Amino acid sequence: MEQKTLSKWISLVLYGVAFIGFFIFFVIIPMYGKSLLHFYPEFSNRFWPWLIFLWVFSLPCYAAIIIGLRISKRIGLDQSFSMENAGSLKLISYLAASDTVFFTLGNGAMLLWGLSHPGVALASLIVSFIGFAVTIAAAALSHLVKKAAIMKEENDFTI
Repeated sequence: MEQKTLSKWISLVLYGVAFIGFFIFFVIIPMYGKSLLHFYPEFSNRFWPWLIFLWVFSLPCYAAIIIGLRISKRIGLDQSFSMENAGSLKLISYLAASDTVFFTLGNGAMLLWGLSHPGVALASLIVSFIGFAVTIAAAALSHLVKKAAIMKEENDFTI
């Protein structure tokens, strides 16, 4: 696949993820929360803390998408193996790690404050595991891209 085509596909996927994430975080979750309040008004004290928590949780995800779009642009310019991409992937791994820690600790805090249910806290471990997997994958890709960039620089100087 050509670099420009690959770049376009990556960008398309990232814009799709951004759109779907926006729809989930800012349309589906608030609607679902309000419908729960209709049937269980005793949970009204949990709506806004959870909604704000989830919105804050989404911010590093969108930062990672923006960084991913920059990587995609460099791929389209045939700069796939560059130190900039390695650094960007490392930053994505830091964002994923910090967001995973935030999400895990936030769920624990919500449980301790009586704003959650143990079942929700257990189910949230799936999201935490996915965040951990993204952290490891981005860190590994960063390492590999950095090694490839170093090899590319060495080959560029070879006659």
